[in-house]
Amino acid sequence: MPLREATVRDPEPGLAEVLIGIGACGVCRTDLHLADGELRAGHLPLILGHQIIGRVQESRSDQFAPGDRIGVPWVAWTCGACRFCHSGAENLCQRARFTGSDVDGGYAELAVAHGEHCFALPEGADDSELAPLLCAGMIGYRALRLAGDGDPLGLYGFGAAAHLICQVAVREGRRVFAFTRPGDAESQAFARSLGAAWAGGSDEAPPELLGAALIFAAVGALVPLALRASDRGATVVCAGIHMSDVPAFPYELLWQERVLRSVANLTREDGRALLAAVAEMPLRVTTTLYPLSRANAALEDLRAGRLQGAAVLTME
Repeated sequence: MPLREATVRDPEPGLAEVLIGIGACGVCRTDLHLADGELRAGHLPLILGHQIIGRVQESRSDQFAPGDRIGVPWVAWTCGACRFCHSGAENLCQRARFTGSDVDGGYAELAVAHGEHCFALPEGADDSELAPLLCAGMIGYRALRLAGDGDPLGLYGFGAAAHLICQVAVREGRRVFAFTRPGDAESQAFARSLGAAWAGGSDEAPPELLGAALIFAAVGALVPLALRASDRGATVVCAGIHMSDVPAFPYELLWQERVLRSVANLTREDGRALLAAVAEMPLRVTTTLYPLSRANAALEDLRAGRLQGAAVLTME
């Protein structure tokens, strides 16, 4: 369903919250799933967007002061009291709330966020370059860590997350094999320009078996393909919040200690780790910019696969 432009009351920060003047907000495939009703929103009407970059205008949080540059991720709040929060797995919090799903997000000029779940950001880089780090980068980085050190690393779907994680993996000295839609020569060339040792269609066999694989595309049929392309003991990580149904596959694809797992959300430690890693390495963030008024066009371009890298809404 297309988004509808509307004028709403300015949000007001509650206890421990901040009011943010938004400079940019990344466009994520999760936004598309919410707009299409494939994921259930916490309330309607809803303001989408969970890769928010801006500055604090008003603060009721001990974490930030007016003028601070801030980033708001997918996880808006966790309870801190459930068994997952107590075990360091706040990404699995049973009462978690999510930005742009349970809490109004960043397809707007202003947003309110809980200070403890936001990230302090450095000066220097453009808002549009930082925005994709808040989900594509951070959740992609968590997926990379959970995949272990397997080499070569396969990336299925070369969009916002993969184009960032490819560079991180190459920096770590790993070989990256990038899988795109069959026949997508442009995305394959893009992957090679970012350091991928090989790039081809998802229907192709890689030059050698994978030591690990990350599936960023929301296509369940890629799961058996990735398992078939993986070596013994490899881990295959499904890195999205939503995926079409995974088709049945023979047990032999999973046998010999291959591991198939998902990644859910992110922890604050994931975010801090990604920001620290990026500070130590040059990262080429490729974006297509859209004014806020063209949010529907950004979503349609994402749906059609017309983007290289990430789409970002700007408030200028």
